Amino acid sequence: MISLQFLLTAFVVVIMPGTGVIYTLALGLGQGKRASIAAAAGCTLGIVPHLLAALLGLAAVLHTSALLFTIVKFAGVAYLLYLAWSALAQGGALAIEPKRTRDQDLRIAIRGALINVLNPKLSIFFLALLPPFLSGDPTTVTTEMMMLGGVFMALTFVVFVVYGVFAAQMRETVLQSERAMRWLNRSFAAVFTLLAGRLALERA
Repeated sequence: MISLQFLLTAFVVVIMPGTGVIYTLALGLGQGKRASIAAAAGCTLGIVPHLLAALLGLAAVLHTSALLFTIVKFAGVAYLLYLAWSALAQGGALAIEPKRTRDQDLRIAIRGALINVLNPKLSIFFLALLPPFLSGDPTTVTTEMMMLGGVFMALTFVVFVVYGVFAAQMRETVLQSERAMRWLNRSFAAVFTLLAGRLALERA
């Protein structure tokens, strides 16, 4: 049984703006509603490896292995810096431009998934988040963690879609102002750069 306390905790975690939210907003503004939904789906699927890691105990290995943690972390840093560049470059994946062809949904989703896959802190986060909400029955631990993880992913997808659709509704207004487009592109680039810096400072 999913407790109300878990639902509230998961909801608070999900609605806090992070890398996935910023990515979904950028796609909503830059490429519209369908692109934002694909972004939300990708970010949600990117949670799966971390849930499996928490379930199998691999998160503990990641936490204790400084080398493995560092490798994954700096791969994530490099990827976030790539996203920052793609927000500034003409024709970049995240650039908001008046005339551009929408990327394929699969490509958008894969980029979104990589944002979470390359964040080693997520595995450790789920290892800490889920156990307090388990019943304590060792025979049902796997089932309970899968249920909690599924609920967390569902909340993530719904909240991200809401963010993305809202951004998509603002798209036409933004495209009417070159100044607004420049400001948003620079802002998204700055945010991804800051997030890359924050991730680089993280420790296992």
